[in-house]
Amino acid sequence: MTLVNSTDRIAPVIDANLAVALDALLAEQSVTRAAARMRTSPAAMSRTLGRLRRLLQDPLLVRAGQTMVPTPRALALRDEAATVVRRLGALLTPAAGVDPATLRSTFSIQAADLVGAALATGLLTLAGREAPGISLRFRAEELEAGPALRDGRVDLEVGAIDHVDPETQVEELVTLRMTAAVRPGHPLTEGPLTAARFAAAEHVGVSRRGRFDGPVDAALAEHGLSRRVAVVLPGHLAALSLAARTDVVALVPAAPDDDSSPGPLTEQALVLGLRLLDIPLPLPPVTIGMAWHPRHTADGAHHWLRAAVRRVLCAEPSGGHG
Repeated sequence: MTLVNSTDRIAPVIDANLAVALDALLAEQSVTRAAARMRTSPAAMSRTLGRLRRLLQDPLLVRAGQTMVPTPRALALRDEAATVVRRLGALLTPAAGVDPATLRSTFSIQAADLVGAALATGLLTLAGREAPGISLRFRAEELEAGPALRDGRVDLEVGAIDHVDPETQVEELVTLRMTAAVRPGHPLTEGPLTAARFAAAEHVGVSRRGRFDGPVDAALAEHGLSRRVAVVLPGHLAALSLAARTDVVALVPAAPDDDSSPGPLTEQALVLGLRLLDIPLPLPPVTIGMAWHPRHTADGAHHWLRAAVRRVLCAEPSGGHG
């Protein structure tokens, strides 16, 4: 680094390696032993001693028979050099792991309401056991994810990640399939569910932008079918509540067929008593992931948050990776 003093004169470029070498030479009082300590050759260490002598304008170590002894200037510098090296080591050492119990952080998480409901329950449970000092702020998907992550308005986005800036870190968490959620006794629960019967039912759509169509409509169109979307709501929880009290069909992401668990996002539907039916259409899977700005990657508190989200949505028993 280049330092500027009070008279705006440029000071010499300071090489931190020279400080480390000076500490080794003054501690060992031997070029050979200092070279071994620095994992370099005696010739290279001798050249470094020459640089230090020119820089400090002092011989530092001089011959006294078969040994070398420090000059008065070297003795005066010895403790200070050791202190500088210790501080450099602390400065350049990776941060130690964070004890979650000591965290006093507030995290802002952006997620759709169905994902937020699942996360809020699971994260609150984990925080109560491991990090009781944290607070959680959930934000609806009203912000453009990239800029919100970059400027710190959002610490983590969780959901279907499809609009991020190039530097944004993204991790896929779980892949789900779409199912139909209906009230008990709904006509679709009686007899085989065909694509035609599914299309003939009234549906509730979920869209923040008020759209009536989606992947289901594209799949139905390939079979020459279309559905009637009676109402569009901005959130999944409202759609599930409506499906529990009427004959409209709502859509819920559930675990794949080969997974024995119901999936992390079905709890609200099951609490409302809804039945989940397989949709007889080749629908694209739904991938839930999390995204964050890279400045948080090595942060211990954010590391705990990501691990906790992973444990909630993936049913992982421990923190896993970063």
